[in-house]
Amino acid sequence: MRQKTLYDIASKLKISPSTVSRALNNHPDISSSTKNKVKSLAEEYNYIPNPIAQSLKVNKTSTIGVLVPEIKHDFFSSAISGIEEIAYDSGFTIILCQSNENYEREVINTNVLMRHRVAGILVSISQSTVSGAHFQNMIERNTPIVFFDRICEDVVANKVIIDDEKSAFDAVSYLLSKGYRNIAHLAGIKDLSICRNRLAGYKKALEKSDVKLNENFIVHAGLHEIDGYNSMDLLLKTKNKPDAIFCVNDPVAIGAFQRIKEAGLRIPEDIGIIGFSNNKITALVDPPLTTVEQPSFEMGKKAAELLIELINNPGRKKETKTIVLDSHLIIRRST
Repeated sequence: MRQKTLYDIASKLKISPSTVSRALNNHPDISSSTKNKVKSLAEEYNYIPNPIAQSLKVNKTSTIGVLVPEIKHDFFSSAISGIEEIAYDSGFTIILCQSNENYEREVINTNVLMRHRVAGILVSISQSTVSGAHFQNMIERNTPIVFFDRICEDVVANKVIIDDEKSAFDAVSYLLSKGYRNIAHLAGIKDLSICRNRLAGYKKALEKSDVKLNENFIVHAGLHEIDGYNSMDLLLKTKNKPDAIFCVNDPVAIGAFQRIKEAGLRIPEDIGIIGFSNNKITALVDPPLTTVEQPSFEMGKKAAELLIELINNPGRKKETKTIVLDSHLIIRRST
């Protein structure tokens, strides 16, 4: 059955579509009798206004785009919950897209959000994104953008992040304080900023403790469990095996954890292991996994607050902000 439109209501009541529109928006020039007739028929027709048409008319929308690599892992689902809480309280709804860690899909999703005339967009880029041209295009069309966690370094925009380098430095320093010396790093993607910064923190911690860097202990791969599993498998086949692993994120750590267990090695006696993000599963494995706590929910809230501030103050010229949230190491039995 065809969805009823504003024009159907106008035709039925023998009034103009503009009168229907003003009646539905409680315009003072429309009589109470007409308003009641219009609203009654709209309810009978189950009429739903077209938000895109409305945004074209008033050049304003109350929808925010959210673009993330994945929804399935705790970090992004928690961040989305924080975004939704602020958006709801501020009278905004969200359109959620995921890139599935694919640059081409990220570009397509960005174009979809532009066609939906979103008021602004919150973005955490895919692991394969090397250019921010599609985001720069949005900014040039006066659509505000806030990056969170994974940022696009070639785009000048607002950001909400943690200090990844310091967080990694603290994690590796803790391993060193526990007596581990042959510490490997499952480092993720070479070109992704969070991976580069965490690698820098790893190297800085070794340098400060006068532990010689072994380049063979740095393994670059993806950001999923299978990447951690395969990277750990490579390290276990080397002559000089590591006695501890610092992982770029928790999914990679869980994959490495599984391979270590399969090899019959004890955690932490034979190999210590640290993850990054504090996904829920890290507290459930045996032994529970030491990890870096990322304030994902708070990051989502802060990013949404910053974006809504930009949306509500379009004419105000502001310097771009970078909000750096605190993180801390959660020590569990894997170290």
